Amino acid sequence: MLAAYAVSQSSDDPLSGLEVGERPDPEPREGWTVVDLRTSALNHHDVWSLRGVGLPADRLPMVLGCDGAGTDEDGNEVLVHAVVPSDGWRGDETLDPRRTLLSELHDGTLATKVAVPRANLVPKPAELSWEQAACLPTAWLTAYRMLFTNAGVQPGATVLVQGAAGGVATALVQLGAAAGLRMWVTSRDGAKGEQAVALGADRAFGSGERLPDRVDAVMETVGAATWSHSVNSLRPGGTIVISGATSGDAPAKAELTKIFFKQLRVVGSTMGTRDELERLAAFVVASGIEPLVDSVMPLADAREGFARMVEGQVTGKVVFTS
Repeated sequence: MLAAYAVSQSSDDPLSGLEVGERPDPEPREGWTVVDLRTSALNHHDVWSLRGVGLPADRLPMVLGCDGAGTDEDGNEVLVHAVVPSDGWRGDETLDPRRTLLSELHDGTLATKVAVPRANLVPKPAELSWEQAACLPTAWLTAYRMLFTNAGVQPGATVLVQGAAGGVATALVQLGAAAGLRMWVTSRDGAKGEQAVALGADRAFGSGERLPDRVDAVMETVGAATWSHSVNSLRPGGTIVISGATSGDAPAKAELTKIFFKQLRVVGSTMGTRDELERLAAFVVASGIEPLVDSVMPLADAREGFARMVEGQVTGKVVFTS
């Protein structure tokens, strides 16, 4: 099968370890099945894997990718849920301390085929295109859980998204606006802020800019560079939901005094459950949301998509077709 896979790792030159070529077809274990993929999508997780973060070198070569949609062995159209719990785990998959994502222990979705547990298959709504479907299982699922499971906000609340252009950030804006939340964003790039407004954000601000009002919740994926601004932007009793730290996880000031004095909540959030993915797909269809797609290209040209992400040129999702 054709696949994009990691053969080596480099923190300085991640693309040096990327290969696009033939790999053996997957052979499913008991309880697993093979999905013939129609589309897959790129995530920063894939670049981090090439940099040597989260993927041990002794597991190489590894097919990359967490997002995928295709047909199962019976011809059903499905989304692939990328969180793989350990054998025998019951309950919320994201709370399993031994869980993995596809492309961490098992080959991922940047391929023409992928083996997954049968329980990880979610029916694809007919209303979703293959390109839209491939956007949902990682960044969009992460955004859905941040907003609707962990933020504790209701329609009419104001939510600040730190960083306007990434896959999770754009999903947060589109989902939140559709749910009746007032979405504010920050960005170092005015054009990206304007694009967020076009997607449904109420207002865009410069990074670190003082806001006109305090917000009910902050969606934090940037980390150290925006942490103090996130804390200072919250109303008393507000919530920061953090699902990433692309600028580092050690802020200059932890702001602990403000956190306890203002009775703020800091909630970690990682991916989402299989059932949340099914609800997300239904919500996207019911709300008429069209996930923002940066570009669509053949899987054979995956290196081009990776290069765009490494260079910071991506807004929305890069989708590959098989």
